[in-house]
Amino acid sequence: MHSRYLDIAAKIRARIEANEWAPGAKLPRLDDLAAEYAANRDTIGRAIGALETEGYVWAIQGRGIIVRHGTIRPRRPRGNLVKRNATAPGYSFPSASSQEVWTHHVQPVAAVEPLNDPRIAKLLGVAPGTPVMRRFRVTGPKAEPPFQINISWIHPRVAEIPGVASQAPGPGDWLYRLEKAGHWPISWMEIHRARMPTKAEASLLEIPTNLPVLEIVRVGNSGGDGKPVEVTEYVVASDRVETVHVLHRDESAQTPWPEDDQDHDGELAGEA
Repeated sequence: MHSRYLDIAAKIRARIEANEWAPGAKLPRLDDLAAEYAANRDTIGRAIGALETEGYVWAIQGRGIIVRHGTIRPRRPRGNLVKRNATAPGYSFPSASSQEVWTHHVQPVAAVEPLNDPRIAKLLGVAPGTPVMRRFRVTGPKAEPPFQINISWIHPRVAEIPGVASQAPGPGDWLYRLEKAGHWPISWMEIHRARMPTKAEASLLEIPTNLPVLEIVRVGNSGGDGKPVEVTEYVVASDRVETVHVLHRDESAQTPWPEDDQDHDGELAGEA
C-alpha cells in the first residue's frame, strides 16, 4: 500500500518546487504541518525524512527544517599553500585567502582548559588532562554561512607569550607572535579524516547531523627545537570543501621507464 507519509512528502515537494518557500527558508513546524495535513506528528516527521534523503530539505539543530532545494552552498578548494597576510602580520591557511575578509560567527573564546582528548594531547606532547590554552573560533568569509570550526590548543611552554591568547586584527597573528618569540619558522603537518558531526558541531555549522564533516588536525612544530607548539582542529561541512593535492614522485619513479625492446633483448636473442 502507498504510505500516507509519501503522499504528504509529494505534496510538500511540489510546494517547494513551486517556490512557495524560497531556498534557505524555514518550513513550518512539524505540529503546524501535522494540523494542515490532518496527520500525526510522526507521519510528518517521516515525510520530512524522505525529503531530506532526496535533498529537498535538511533539519538543522536549533534552526528547524530548512529548504535545501535550489540552494548552492559555496565550495572552496583546500590545497597545501600557507600565505602571509597582505594587510597585517599573520598567516592564512588553505581554504582562506590572504586578500579576503573572514568573520566570526560566534564570539571567539580563549581560555585555559583541560585537554582531555588523548589523540590531540599526544600530538601536542602533553599528558591527557593537562591544562592548556584553548582558542575556539567559528569563522568563514563574509556573506557566507559558517565555514569552519577551529579549535587551537597551544602548548603550555609558549601560551604565556604576549598576544597568543588575544583577538588580533589579522588571522594567524598569534602564530606570528610565536615565531617572533623564537620559534621561527613554524612547520605544519595535517591529518585529514571524514566523520559525522556532533550535535553541537552541526548546530554551529548550520548543517544536519547526517551530513559528514571533514576533520583536519594541524600540528605546528617550532623551528627552534622541532617540538610541537600548537595543534589546531578544523571541522568543515563536507558540502563546503574539496581537497586538492599535488602528487610528487618517489625517488624510485624519477627516471623514465626502459624501452620495451631493451626489456626483451634477451628473449629476442634466444629466438635468433
